[in-house]
Amino acid sequence: LSADDIYVTSGCLQAIEVALAAINRPGANILLPRPGFTFYESRAAYEHLQVRHFDLLPDRGWEVDVDAIEALADDNTVAIVIINPGNPCGSVYSYDHLKMVAETARKLGILVIADEVYGHLTFGSTPFVPMGIFGSIVPVLSLGSISKRWVVPGWRLGWLVTSDPNGILQKSGIVESITGFLNISTDPATFIQGAIPQILENTKDDFFSKVIVTLKEAADKCFDGIREVPCLTCPKKPEGSMFVMVKLNVSLLEDISDDLDFCMKLAKEESVIIVPAGKIRKIQVSLTKLPQNYTGMAFGMKNWLRITFACEISALEDGLRRIKAFHQRHVRKQ
Repeated sequence: LSADDIYVTSGCLQAIEVALAAINRPGANILLPRPGFTFYESRAAYEHLQVRHFDLLPDRGWEVDVDAIEALADDNTVAIVIINPGNPCGSVYSYDHLKMVAETARKLGILVIADEVYGHLTFGSTPFVPMGIFGSIVPVLSLGSISKRWVVPGWRLGWLVTSDPNGILQKSGIVESITGFLNISTDPATFIQGAIPQILENTKDDFFSKVIVTLKEAADKCFDGIREVPCLTCPKKPEGSMFVMVKLNVSLLEDISDDLDFCMKLAKEESVIIVPAGKIRKIQVSLTKLPQNYTGMAFGMKNWLRITFACEISALEDGLRRIKAFHQRHVRKQ
């Protein structure tokens, strides 16, 4: 990489905005993971960019369903989004799996947008592999920020990196589109930019190792606690990021209809808030092209839940105890 390959943004959210705007053209579509980070759907709608979802496979550690990608793509497909380490799954992809994704994207003639905002926040047996190392196979736009690894949420400094030794992004005009977007948008705060050399160069290794140790302990506690709740199943212990996806078995519960009902009643009765992966609350809206009582999908997976373990161990343990008590109170009578 050179300095010309790096574009500074106002957090990773702006990096997503830049990436989707740069690749868009009339009639284009993009492949997004399900479950995935919901901002991609919102921004794609803003860009009038059609979304096509491919499934992540829970029984294979939330790997990409590569066969589904080939079936979904057509001549109007411009890119595939890969989130690694995974939000909301807590997954970390192997070198071989990422290479397979890169080779599939090359076969389809599309680029890869690699969301790596949780890069290096891994604590399992699978090491983090940056997608950019496959830039000679397929053009890659890598997205990241300082907010997660350096634990400074709200500082709003991120980046977009082009990994493209074959110059495809330059020839196709995407680099020009990226530059054009950033020339007419806001930059990160100058005092944050001024702090970046110190942050990148002088953060000691023990800071990172302490963060990883803390996250691993929390992930282990979360996984073990979930296994004590009969109506919840975690297909794989999280190995990265700050989240885990959990399957909800409503048939074991007396008066719970779905994941939204579970989360609403859990919040009311136990003051524990987790995110339903299927429907979200109906809301009254007046925005153009949205119906009244619009119901959205949080992560596109009915009767799944996203739980975060990025909190103090004592609070996490207390929350898991409350979820277990909630299950016992609502368990279906035999």
